[in-house]
Amino acid sequence: MEAADAVETIQREMTSFARRARASAGRLHPELSLVSYTLLGHLEESDGCRATDLAAHYALDKSTVSRQVAALERADLIGRRQDPEDHRVQVLHLTDAGRRILAQVTESRRAAFHERLAEWPPGDLERFAEYLVRYNAWPGPAPDGD
Repeated sequence: MEAADAVETIQREMTSFARRARASAGRLHPELSLVSYTLLGHLEESDGCRATDLAAHYALDKSTVSRQVAALERADLIGRRQDPEDHRVQVLHLTDAGRRILAQVTESRRAAFHERLAEWPPGDLERFAEYLVRYNAWPGPAPDGD
């Protein structure tokens, strides 16, 4: 397979992967989209952050994050608290319900991955993991003028 063909195959398969991920998120928890799940995961990992930090981290439009945050607040999965260092800033954090839902969905997703990859030899799993880490570590194109 030539490099150009391989890149086309990768693009097609990554698109298929993204579609499956979005569809499975709805099956695992109907009210929790893949974006919402991802935002909850980041809030857990970071022990809370501002909505603008979420937008920057995921390269999402602020209005997109604002809509997602509003929906998560209505569902009582996240709350706001004042930043102790800057009282003008509101920090988003997981509620107890948010932590429970995130844990349930994470466990369901983990089980689905284990099931799907159960027949793969350990070496293939290790290489696949290394390739995904390498792919996702790319910082993106350099800003213009650099």
